[in-house]
Amino acid sequence: MSGRMLVWQNSLVSMCSRDQVVLSDAERAVLTAVVARPRATQRQVLRARIVLAAADRVPSVVIAARLGICDDTVRKWRGRFCRKRMAGLVDAPRSGRPAKFTPVQQAQVKAIACELPASRGVPLSRWSSWELACEAIAAGVVTDISPATVRRLLAGDALKPWRYRSWIAPRAPDFAAKAAVVLDLYARIFDGKPLGENEFVVCADEKTSIQARCRCHPTLPPGLARLMRVEHEYERGGAVAYLAAWDVHRGKVLGRCAPTTGIVPFAALVEQVMTQQPYASADRVFWVVDNGSSHRGQAAVDRLQTAWPTAHLIHTPVHASWLNQCEIYFSVVQRKVLTPNDFYDTADIEARLAAFEDLYNFASRPFKWRYTTKDLGELLDRLAAHEATSHAVALPPTNLRT
Repeated sequence: MSGRMLVWQNSLVSMCSRDQVVLSDAERAVLTAVVARPRATQRQVLRARIVLAAADRVPSVVIAARLGICDDTVRKWRGRFCRKRMAGLVDAPRSGRPAKFTPVQQAQVKAIACELPASRGVPLSRWSSWELACEAIAAGVVTDISPATVRRLLAGDALKPWRYRSWIAPRAPDFAAKAAVVLDLYARIFDGKPLGENEFVVCADEKTSIQARCRCHPTLPPGLARLMRVEHEYERGGAVAYLAAWDVHRGKVLGRCAPTTGIVPFAALVEQVMTQQPYASADRVFWVVDNGSSHRGQAAVDRLQTAWPTAHLIHTPVHASWLNQCEIYFSVVQRKVLTPNDFYDTADIEARLAAFEDLYNFASRPFKWRYTTKDLGELLDRLAAHEATSHAVALPPTNLRT
């Protein structure tokens, strides 16, 4: 070897790091896969290439020149690999920028978000992030805060005070008893005894005032990069009521249309159902209904029992239509048949609903009703505990602004 080559070799060796990288087969396979992985980050690929080159006894200066980085970067990652192996190629924990708001200030902002604006003397129905930021500053919680920071703080606890949900508390004194009867029927139990094979549970309800809205221009079907288009203006073609009976355990529906709801249309629906099999020869048919005027009170019970001795009318509690499974079927009808509303006249509505019944019954199944009397008891216990707590801590509204 010439003297010049020996000089160059000695110079390169002197510039090599003292950290000699020796890879196992598994480590080499992992690093090679990182380099070839399309979704690997640039920093991961760079570190893997540094280690692979160092394992091939390439000097640090040469690695730096090949990868277009400085020598210190090469020495840093080959040294960290030698000390911690694969774990050394992961970013070390960083402290980051110091928090601008203390945990107490963050908790106070969240506490304001959990209050109604009226309780703080703010003439709003609900908070937005901007209004929360203003209120936090006005209340002296912070000297300055942005709406984006407020949203980020609230997101940590999934707080969204700008959203709301409507609900209604059970107020009927016999709510638990009546609801339990309905839920037991759904579980095929009545008076503590299981229902027989020739006993059925039917939920009935009325969907009132389905309007025939004939659009001034025909509805356009969807096309390439275009949604279905429905003309905003329409001409009224009358309205019709839709009455339906849903068999809870067989998953079948029977319905009819009428100009309006009332005792006579409901009686016609009952006759339509009770004259068909298997209900005509059933031992008992339980009719679950709400407290609408068509079938309200003991008079409706007696009227149905007189006309059909095997029929038993069961009322849901007041303000508990969600217990009636026919409402679920009506929601399907609303989504799939009546929206968007585009009918020439009421006859068009009746024909569409009758055709949909046949289509739905062709492949229908019972709804997977999982709400039981146990769930009802837990709900009522939670509501009672909530009301007790609310009464115990109830205080007149105060303005906490400075």
